[in-house]
Amino acid sequence: MTTQQQPSTGGKLVWVAALGGFVTLISPFLMGHIEQWESGRSRVLVAYADRLAANIPTVCNGLTRHVTTTPIIVGEKWTTERCVAEEQAAMERVQRQLLTCFARLPPPRVLDMASSHAWNFGPGATCTSLAMSAWNRGEWVLGCERISKSDAGRPVWSSVSYYDKGVKKFKFVQGLANRRVDESAKCAEGL
Repeated sequence: MTTQQQPSTGGKLVWVAALGGFVTLISPFLMGHIEQWESGRSRVLVAYADRLAANIPTVCNGLTRHVTTTPIIVGEKWTTERCVAEEQAAMERVQRQLLTCFARLPPPRVLDMASSHAWNFGPGATCTSLAMSAWNRGEWVLGCERISKSDAGRPVWSSVSYYDKGVKKFKFVQGLANRRVDESAKCAEGL
């Protein structure tokens, strides 16, 4: 593993050997994409209960208990430096888990957008998705399309779940659909 400091964000780039080649983890492109969709123009430095995610405590650029082992307490104040360090450690863990699911070395944007998807749904969901099935057959564009829509053309990965009288239901969220469409487009860039 090789690590290089990244001056613009104070973060790091990590290259790892994977599937007979090398990939870059926690790329600046990916981290900019995560910030765009998670917090907008700047990190959220006070932990809050995310209504879209069943009130899960969330901070920075979408850090939750699903991507970090660091406790997040609603109302707690974080620094930018703490966010950067924790986001990068969490994203590196997410990406290392994802890499075990790829049967072939993914193009950089495919790994980036698979990582964005996993940031929302967890590596397990991304690894068992129809997108991953296509990528593992070398069908990169189809896999990218499957991030946002089914083979029948309907939006996927764009709902939140909730319980109504003990029955699990799903509610479509346009913002999630917009993020999935953006992921699909960025994933397919340069393929």
